[in-house]
Amino acid sequence: MFFYITGNFVPCYIKTLRKDRAAAERKMPLLRPAAGGESCEAGFFLIDSFIITVWRCTAISDLMINEQIRDREVRLIGEHGEQLGIMSAKDAYKLAREAELDLVKIAPTAKPPVCKIIDYGKFRYEQARKEKEAKKKQKVIEVKEVRLSPNIDDNDLNTKVSAARKFIEKGNKVKITLRFRGREMAHVQQSKHILDDFAKLVEDLAVVEKPAKLEGRNMSMVLTEKR
Repeated sequence: MFFYITGNFVPCYIKTLRKDRAAAERKMPLLRPAAGGESCEAGFFLIDSFIITVWRCTAISDLMINEQIRDREVRLIGEHGEQLGIMSAKDAYKLAREAELDLVKIAPTAKPPVCKIIDYGKFRYEQARKEKEAKKKQKVIEVKEVRLSPNIDDNDLNTKVSAARKFIEKGNKVKITLRFRGREMAHVQQSKHILDDFAKLVEDLAVVEKPAKLEGRNMSMVLTEKR
């Protein structure tokens, strides 16, 4: 039976095993730490004749700082990026305190782990700012839909074309759907030219990504911005 725990750590894996601790230890290979370079540690707890093995995995994004760093050796980088060599975590922390800054483990999976002397508060602020800016730059492409009918007149067609052009200019894809009702299904192929004409009217800024295809009572094509 597995349980999942969330908190300041990535999900932990707990497996209950009857018998004794040795049996639990033999089962340890079944409990794999999560991928992505996370560091994991195991603990054993005895509850009502069950051995509970707990893996706690700390995500890389949860950086260890100052007294939390207890490695025997770390590779230290100074405040301005200078290499200060390999030393104990205790000595590295001492240098950080003398500079009135923080010791942060920036590469926990390296051998030895890499720590840097920085202003942790400022560092977190800069990281949050960069993440916020990156999200702003991420372009979400939506698929807008423009619906037509086989008997559409020129004025309505031009209105629909104008709407499609606005969507495309904003970087969105546009699905042009020709809808057939009742007896109009008998003239599907004769009406396909409407989609072809539509594509020609926007060919200066768009290309056909998905050609016209009949699905049920609808014939659709997808236009995307010309690169």
